[in-house]
Formats: sequence, C-alpha cells, structure tokens
Amino acid sequence: MPAITEPKLISGNANLSLAKSIARRMSMHRGMSVNLVDARVERFNDQEIFVEVFENVRGEDMYVIQPTSNPANDNLMELLIMVDALRRSSASRITAVIPYFGYARQDRRAKARTPISAKLVANLIAEAGVDRVLTLDLHAAQIQGFFDLPVDNLYASPVFALDIEHNFKGQMDDLMVVSPDVGGVARARELAKRIHAPLAIVDKRREKAGEVAEMTVIGNVAGKKCIIVDDICDTAGTLCKAAEVLMENGATEVHSYITHGVLSGPAVERITKSVMKSLVITDSIEPTDKVKAAPNIRIVPTAPMFAQAILNIWNGTSVSSLFETDTLVPIYEGMYQRA
Repeated sequence: MPAITEPKLISGNANLSLAKSIARRMSMHRGMSVNLVDARVERFNDQEIFVEVFENVRGEDMYVIQPTSNPANDNLMELLIMVDALRRSSASRITAVIPYFGYARQDRRAKARTPISAKLVANLIAEAGVDRVLTLDLHAAQIQGFFDLPVDNLYASPVFALDIEHNFKGQMDDLMVVSPDVGGVARARELAKRIHAPLAIVDKRREKAGEVAEMTVIGNVAGKKCIIVDDICDTAGTLCKAAEVLMENGATEVHSYITHGVLSGPAVERITKSVMKSLVITDSIEPTDKVKAAPNIRIVPTAPMFAQAILNIWNGTSVSSLFETDTLVPIYEGMYQRA
C-alpha cells in the first residue's frame, strides 16, 4: 500500500550534483516538483561536522543521499550525523542512499590481525538509525549480510548493456567481455550474458602487494573489441596493464566499463596515456574537473535508476525489476537507442 507521505530527499556534500539530478528525475516521474530538503552540512573551525535541517521532517519518509567516497571518513561522518539529526526529529523512516559504499574492499580478514571494516561501517550506519540501505554494485555481495536491516543493491550492468548496445550498434558480434581478474568473473559473465558476448579473463599474479608480476589472458581475444568490466577503478594501474596485455594478444580495441570511478592519484593521467580507447564510469562518485576533462573518460548517469528505485521503495513495489535492461529502457528514455 503506497505511503501517505511524499518521499523527501536530503543530501550531504559528497555528491550534491547527483542528489539534484535524482530530485529532477523524480519530479519528471511524479509530475510534481521534488526538491532537496533545505539543510546545512558544515564544519566548525576544528572540522567537526554540524548539521541543521530547516524543514519539518516529523513523520516523513526520508532518503539521505550520500556516497562514502573520498574523503571517506568525512563523508561517512556526514551521513551518520545527518541520520541522527533526522531520527531525533522524528522522521518515520530513514533510507540511506549510498551510491558508493566506502570500506567495501575490507570485507574479510585476508591476513591475521586485520579488521573487517565493511562490517564495522554497516554497524555504524544501523546504530545511527537507518531503516534501510539503497546502494549500487557493492564490491562483495556478502556485505548485504553485514546489515541487520533491508539492503537494496542495484547493478550498473543493465545500464552498461544499454550503453554498449547503443555505442557498438552493428559491431556486437565483434565484442568480447573481459574480467580483469578471476574474482570479477561473475560480474563480467553477467554483462556478457546480457549482450550475448563471449567471455575472457585476465589472470594476474602478484609477487608482493601492489605489484603485478605477470598477466595472462585466458581466452582468444584476437580480432575482438574487448570490454573490461569491473566495479572499482582506483589508481588504474592494473586496468591499464590489462588493456596493454589484451592489445598484445591481438585485440583491436579495448574499452572499460567501471561502476565506481575512484580514480585517485595518477589514475586519470594513466588512463589518458593508455591504449584504452574509452573508460566509461558512473556518477556514483562525483567526478573531478580532471576526470571530466579527460578525452577518453565518459560518464553514465545513475540518477534515472536511483530515482525510480526510491519511488519503488516508497510505493512498496519491486526494486529487483530494475535489474533488467528492458525495465531501464523507458527510464533512460531518449538517451539510448538499442541495436
């Protein structure tokens, strides 16, 4: 049964442009204006975070839009403090919309005496007063189980499939989807299945942490336009090396589709100088001016998908319907023409 109250959006400083885009898309879907709740999220001189909400939120269905991207600690604290402010202001339900879930790479104890930070962050979010989480392409699926509350994990692959079908129209038979490591095979296989393309794997071996000693391509990529698929691109070292190895093995072109463009340190410069023809990322993390100016980096919007997901949660209808490419065609109307 639909909620009586209207969904209300509030945003921190992590990705304000995405939050505004989600509000605009919801306005289009609803046929009525949806604006961000008027609030201020500021810093004291000692960098403590201060939040003040200027509108009445008592009994409201609140959606806090805040990726925990760089600076991860500041943005995480903003999220927690905003949620606390809403909970103490008697909001009826608080959904944390976290397009990029930071600390997700620390999802298990790979070595002795190390933390499982993803679980700690999940505990912090739940303890702050969040009732449900909406996120995109968690680094590891088991992180959903770290929360003792509902988690809706959206996927970028249906949007990527639309983008590929549009930009490689007439060339679909030449495509080869590539996983940059063995751990990402399931993600790559999912996209390959959607676009009816074969799958290859780049097997990497490390002699010590942070250094790739050897890369081997499993599968025949000769004469193929290769599409590398992954969830996170940080410094882009492994990604650019994988692109070089694919070209050395006979690929005609290499493109990459990465959900979260962390792109820290020398990443943008590496990508610009690499053999990759294009890198496609989403706006789950607010792109820097350097990223926007890069000639071979393109950004795919997630606002249409998040807007529909928020409306589905508010209405009590299926969120998993957004896992299908066909469902997203009308949502991304006018942006893509299918092959």
